[in-house]
Amino acid sequence: MTTRRTLLTAAAAGAALAAAPDNSAIPIIDTHFHLYDQTRPQGAPFPFIPNQKPFLPKDFVDSATPLGIFGGIKVEASPWVEDNLWVLMMIENEPMIVGMVGNLDPVKQDFQEFLERYHRNKLFLGIRYGNVWPSQDLVTVVKKPEVIENMKAFAQTGLTLEVANPRVDLMEATVRLTDKVPDLRVVVGHLQALPLPTDKQVLKSYSDNLKELRKRGAFAKVSGVPKANPQAAFEPAVYKPMLDFIWDIFGEDNVVYAGRSKPSLDILKAYTLAKGRPAAEKFFWKNSVRAFRWVKRDPRQPQLA
Repeated sequence: MTTRRTLLTAAAAGAALAAAPDNSAIPIIDTHFHLYDQTRPQGAPFPFIPNQKPFLPKDFVDSATPLGIFGGIKVEASPWVEDNLWVLMMIENEPMIVGMVGNLDPVKQDFQEFLERYHRNKLFLGIRYGNVWPSQDLVTVVKKPEVIENMKAFAQTGLTLEVANPRVDLMEATVRLTDKVPDLRVVVGHLQALPLPTDKQVLKSYSDNLKELRKRGAFAKVSGVPKANPQAAFEPAVYKPMLDFIWDIFGEDNVVYAGRSKPSLDILKAYTLAKGRPAAEKFFWKNSVRAFRWVKRDPRQPQLA
């Protein structure tokens, strides 16, 4: 026989269960890592360390899995256009890697030819451009009509443009680019790596440009928390002003995670979980689906409903 006390007890238990925190692990997608092999016959232009040991898909899996990372996006650090194909071949049979952000130069006449060739591969998620190499200068080329025409063609493919490395003038140039190509989807890479300007006027200009990019749907990539002093320990409080600055502008819906440093990951977990598990899940994987439109390849990888 069901009594009033039984019903109240059951209701209380249900409420307690609903209020209990979800301590299950949050899936993580690392949206920024590199592959390279300097032992190839042609060598490799990156990294800039002689005789660097190769870093291949298996190395990514081995370094990411212990951290609870279930997927990754390879970002091209080579200016050689042929390396886009090399990467696609490398990751084709590794489902933990959900795609790559490639390298195509919108200044070059053959940009649209290569764009047509690569964008049909579902693992080719976009390109990175900005000032990564000395030959790149978005601040200057954003004024060139042929570049704007190429970026309009790029936007039509639905791919993502990752802008890097962050500088105050690069953010202003990115705003100018989205003035001319309003349907361009943008991710600002390594945003936390740029120290906040100390000049108030420069800081305001920088902040205003980021706010404008956010209004236009841009995402901010937080790829770890770099130590100002390599010999010092990671101190969470040191990074809070920068993280607050980025979070206040982009909000929980437009920030994405990258990195495989455990101390850095621990700081970012604590920071985002303090805002609630839903915010942390957005940061660590959900927003990356919207930012890069990657498709689940591995059974362990999460997917949006």
